[in-house]
Amino acid sequence: MAGRHDEVDLPTFQLGGWYDIFSQGTLDNFTAMRRAGRSATLIMGPWTHTNWRHVVGDVNFGFGANSDFMGMRGRVHDMQLDWFQRTLGDGAAPEPDEGKVLLFVMGINQWREETEWPLSRAVDTDFHLRADGRLTREPPSTAEQAEEFTYDPMDPVPTTGGALFMSDEFRPGPLDQTVVEAREDVLVFTTEPLPEDVEVTGRVRAVLFAATDGPSTDWVARLCDVDENGVSRNVADGIVRVRAATPGEAAEHVVDLWSTSIVFRAGHRIRVQVTSSNVPRWDRNLNTGEPEESATTARVARQQVFHDPARPSHIVLPVVPA
Repeated sequence: MAGRHDEVDLPTFQLGGWYDIFSQGTLDNFTAMRRAGRSATLIMGPWTHTNWRHVVGDVNFGFGANSDFMGMRGRVHDMQLDWFQRTLGDGAAPEPDEGKVLLFVMGINQWREETEWPLSRAVDTDFHLRADGRLTREPPSTAEQAEEFTYDPMDPVPTTGGALFMSDEFRPGPLDQTVVEAREDVLVFTTEPLPEDVEVTGRVRAVLFAATDGPSTDWVARLCDVDENGVSRNVADGIVRVRAATPGEAAEHVVDLWSTSIVFRAGHRIRVQVTSSNVPRWDRNLNTGEPEESATTARVARQQVFHDPARPSHIVLPVVPA
């Protein structure tokens, strides 16, 4: 269907969750149908692909998040049936449907009605990866020493939460990242405690200026919310595969973390993880440049992430003004 939405002359009802493996596809279909001038409705909850309840991963989002309540709007299935009734009816012309957007904003755990996606009032805001594990809105003004780590494909970072649809031992959703962040092959960058709430609603991307000593590698970025007790939980993540790297040469890599809607509460901190694996959610890069389907050898890679005025690695967050 990609690229052919204008051929579908029908209203559509898009339903998804922020921790659903198909979340970005749901959002992309909605925006494409709207762009094609079609009526489209969108509902995004804090859910996974199969869990539409209010407890997702380690987080209780409140009874209003449950698909049986929808913030006292009623059952999501009844909302679907109502949409079908209005759209299909009894053979008569369908009632006008302007389409609507219903988003669950995590952090404040509230449903909010909108008329568009993405939100035009959201402002892309850079948060810069800095020396000593800092994450700041201010870019580096002087040279700061690059961060380094070793990525061994025989000891990859284990999948811990996220937008998953895997076997039961890999739980989807927001999970405690303590074990992941204690690893030497995971770089961590964190803001100071926030003086006020910061809402991030929209598509997130990381811009990494990074180098590897081999012909190929992966770069993984993860956005996390650190609560007032210091517990870090994943919000969104993404990966990019570099297939033709020049060993030792820094290059710009854009990592798509897909979309989210969350308020980082005052007193919380925003955190970014940078690493090179997330297994088994994504297959390992063996760092050799061999074709994935036939690779038989692996090598350890030495990784560098830069943050200086000429190479300001950062994450771009769509911040919604208060």
